[in-house]
Amino acid sequence: MILQALTDYYRRKCDDPDPAQRLPAFGLEQKEIPFILEINAAGELLQLRDTRELQGKKKVARIYRVPMGIKKTSGVAANLLWDTLEYVVGVDTKGKPERVAEQHAAFRARMAALPEAARQDAGIQAVLRFLDRVDVPQLERQPAWADALESNAVMSFRLQGDMDLVCQRPAVVHAALNTTTDDDAPQAMCLVTGEQAPVERLHASIKGVWGAQTSGANIVSFNARAFESYGKTERQGENAPVSRAAAFAYTTALNHLLRKDSPQRMQVGDASTVFWAERQAPYETIFGDIFQDNPDASTDKVEALLNAVHSGHWGPMDKDLRYHVLGLAPNAARISIRFYHCVTLQELGQRIAQHFDDLALVRGPNDARYPSLFRLLTAVALQNKADNIPPNLGGAVVDAILAGPNVPYPSLWLNAAVGRCRAEQTVNHLRAAAIKACLNRQQRHAALSSPSLAPEKEFLPMLDLSNTNPAYRLGRLFAVLEKIQEEASPGLNATIRDRYYGAASSTPVAVFTTLLRLKNAHLKKLSGGRVASFEKLLGEVLGPVTDFPKHLPLPDQGRFALGYYHQRQDFFTKKTDESTINASTHTASLEGITA
Repeated sequence: MILQALTDYYRRKCDDPDPAQRLPAFGLEQKEIPFILEINAAGELLQLRDTRELQGKKKVARIYRVPMGIKKTSGVAANLLWDTLEYVVGVDTKGKPERVAEQHAAFRARMAALPEAARQDAGIQAVLRFLDRVDVPQLERQPAWADALESNAVMSFRLQGDMDLVCQRPAVVHAALNTTTDDDAPQAMCLVTGEQAPVERLHASIKGVWGAQTSGANIVSFNARAFESYGKTERQGENAPVSRAAAFAYTTALNHLLRKDSPQRMQVGDASTVFWAERQAPYETIFGDIFQDNPDASTDKVEALLNAVHSGHWGPMDKDLRYHVLGLAPNAARISIRFYHCVTLQELGQRIAQHFDDLALVRGPNDARYPSLFRLLTAVALQNKADNIPPNLGGAVVDAILAGPNVPYPSLWLNAAVGRCRAEQTVNHLRAAAIKACLNRQQRHAALSSPSLAPEKEFLPMLDLSNTNPAYRLGRLFAVLEKIQEEASPGLNATIRDRYYGAASSTPVAVFTTLLRLKNAHLKKLSGGRVASFEKLLGEVLGPVTDFPKHLPLPDQGRFALGYYHQRQDFFTKKTDESTINASTHTASLEGITA
């Protein structure tokens, strides 16, 4: 399914109306060529051109469409008319002159293997003349030579007066496209296309996956007998037969999606995530637009999506457009599929809308209305650093978002959010939103799994006076006790939260008796009106609580945190009348949820 979808995307991009966005035909590939040897028809070197340009702090080489490269291992294998400096000019850079001589001979042998018509091309003839008398001292006088030599850089040739490289001349391209198959290659039914075709033994490497090898990694590969089928030992790709054309198509498409500055990729934890639609559409990049860490831009995109979900106005035929989201994670020399979803655009919009509905929470003026996934993940990481995000968490959250509105978020997210609240004695907007989202999804999932049991009420974005859950009530109680202390002793550097939050949220019976005694001392410092107001509020909060639990399990610690957050926010919310804090004011819409 994944390879078929990527192959279809490749075919669509081959016909892209924008020539700059077209993908190369089978037998060609896009390749960064940092250095070009410009020669004349006599094979004389004119200059060594450096194609790199400074982008930020790094030099980036220009990309050219060249004959597809050989998948290299430890042996000697040359590419056609482009390769590293050692292959092209035969100059040793690593102290292995014998191996360099073999590499250079292999480079020349690739040209000698071309059909006679291709070898008679003026560009090929010029390259052969240059290679017959490589002038190393002349190369050393070139300004760019030192950089090329230091990195054993990739280079190619260009004939004087041409705009294209020699390997892009029509005769060379025609030869490359017609010599990509091998008569000895085994024939089998391709698992992607269903056609009988030559099987690709070694699939091209996928580059751009964060954390994988810089030289690239594979989705389809076999390196041990345990993974191979009977009778296909050491026959690599024959164990999962994919035709050469299909293997080229899916690897080219995936490398295109993973390229630098691609608008169709984003990093979600350790998962490099790419997304595309089955046809050209304005919504092709919507997934990245919404989940990017850019509050100003993403807010507009989210609101546009939610408006489309609520109104049903997607445009002609757009709501049934198939949308693909693929998450890839590194696994040594291979790439593992972290998640894959293929949904209609309408389903995608509904599931993203449900995600933000689950996160909806009363907030302060500086809190994002639609928090980005990156901010949600860093909020539950040690020191709020991206490096400390649990490796699998980001991918698991996205997987749950796309899997459906009632699929629980990973328990690791709830654990991390509750853990950071306890460790830092702080329940901020992002952690409370994550806790609310996790608990509500768990409750919906439990209701579907066990319909005979009475379902637990979902948590509202604002304070819910009708919620009688003991842990939620104890969280509210802790917030009230802290407020009493703050009013009794203004300007305190530390409150009961800094000293008692962790114990109060996990072992209430050991803490709340002490806190209630302290409350009596604090109330003596307040005016009679405030004392009466707080006593009334304490009575309302403690009404359904019959006893203080000895221990709260982790989900209840999340309910405690949410009750504390709701009550704290309610203290700072301007109320027009009593009904403004009543649960009946809640609507499913995300609009208008502010502190």
